[in-house]
Amino acid sequence: MRQKEISSTKNSNNSSPKTNTDNKTFLADVLKGLSHHPQKTLSSKYFYDEKGSALFRKIMALPEYYLTRAEMDIFQNKTAELITALELDKAINYDLVELGPGDGTKTIHLLKGLLEQGYAYNYLPIDISQHALDGLADMLEEQVPALSVKALQGDYFEKLGILKSAQRPKVVLVLGSNIGNLSDAEAATFIRQLSDNLNPGDKILLGVDLIKPKEIVLPAYDDKQGITAAFNMNLLERINHELGADFDLSQFEHQAVYEEKEGLASSYLVSKTAQTVTIDGRSFRFAPGESIHMEISRKYNDTVIKQVLAGTDIHIQSRILDSRELFADYVLARS
Repeated sequence: MRQKEISSTKNSNNSSPKTNTDNKTFLADVLKGLSHHPQKTLSSKYFYDEKGSALFRKIMALPEYYLTRAEMDIFQNKTAELITALELDKAINYDLVELGPGDGTKTIHLLKGLLEQGYAYNYLPIDISQHALDGLADMLEEQVPALSVKALQGDYFEKLGILKSAQRPKVVLVLGSNIGNLSDAEAATFIRQLSDNLNPGDKILLGVDLIKPKEIVLPAYDDKQGITAAFNMNLLERINHELGADFDLSQFEHQAVYEEKEGLASSYLVSKTAQTVTIDGRSFRFAPGESIHMEISRKYNDTVIKQVLAGTDIHIQSRILDSRELFADYVLARS
């Protein structure tokens, strides 16, 4: 949850001004979402303007937000186990591809471990943001000078399609439980697209948050300091600023819900009163207590993963858990 959306059309953390085309798409998505019946929605891919990105960095440092620390535990303390689970061949030169790599603080442990154990590979991070890729490349050049880095800016599947034609064995990293921002149907579509762009024998390392009690999950999305609330509210502020809307932020409040049996966390902004919001000449009425669905965070177990993989050529090879068994990195293989 709250990582940059896994869709290749996700909004990047690049703080450069948006173009008119970007604003037209943003406006169209907002109008469509708020027109949705019976549940108004806003897309989580628009969370990450400059302020939103800064707030998310604060969220990741919160004591309640276990996700980042849990996956870091795997990469930092179970690197050898990860490498063993991938079942790589030292005689083969691989492409290690990461979708939406972020700042690389987790991945660097795997990259170093592979080099130290004598595996040959090129690291190919793919992101829509050239700014993010440049920062990552600079960090890796300083920290791992022996590493071969070939950053690819653009659409995930477009770049994977080009790599597929090269016929080099690949390991694709999809970390951070980003897939949890998708519904199960959307996740299944993503996996099918991913499978279509891989060759038999290629591997996927898929990081997912595991289904667990609400006492652990809910505070991660409703922290005591109110940073998560500010993060969600910032999207309304952004709509006001960039699209000329008139949301009264004081008349909305953040609400987090976790359905433990299903393993689904959801975030909403709830109207405190009857009110009307105007955007681009269109009016949207809110009843007291009416909500805007902001995002989901799907939690997984083996059953859910198998359901998402059903009908694809991807199968589970193994999984690695963090020390508290809160998070898993699944090793998947393309048949």
